[in-house]
Amino acid sequence: MKTLWLILYYGIARHLPGSYSKFGGKISLKFRRLCCKHIFKCMGKNVNIERGAWFGSGRDIIIGDNSGLGINCHVLNNTIIGKDVMMGPNCYMLESLHKYDRTDIPMIAQGFSKERCQVIIGDDVWIGRDVMIIGSKQIKTGTIVGARCLLSKSFPEYSVIGGNPCQLLRNRKK
Repeated sequence: MKTLWLILYYGIARHLPGSYSKFGGKISLKFRRLCCKHIFKCMGKNVNIERGAWFGSGRDIIIGDNSGLGINCHVLNNTIIGKDVMMGPNCYMLESLHKYDRTDIPMIAQGFSKERCQVIIGDDVWIGRDVMIIGSKQIKTGTIVGARCLLSKSFPEYSVIGGNPCQLLRNRKK
């Protein structure tokens, strides 16, 4: 049955207007939400799946209340997203990393690392536009990830981070 919902999502729902569109936005949002409710492992209330969101088979995704996937985002199949998470457009989670340890053979011939990546996003997180998350990361509660950030390491709770590569700009609690 999940296969049917995946076909409906990727064949139709993913291409419908964004949720804020005056023409069909609310209906499109409801249809994407219905599809994802049957695809994801667990989905909270008032979840917003935007136009163009990609999540593979989605079978291991957990997403909390009042959270959403941004327009054209690319989310790993086993991502855990907390409550009240905002995700901007074009966010991308990169799972596979090329091996490059050996110098006696070309990198292209070394294949990919076998490490299975997982991204865990805490509650009350704001991920800006065009953020790229590389490998397994935990974005902790209350964190703000600035637009176009290349997130390659983890930071403490309530951090404001940005840049390429990312760096701690300040802590929201201090």
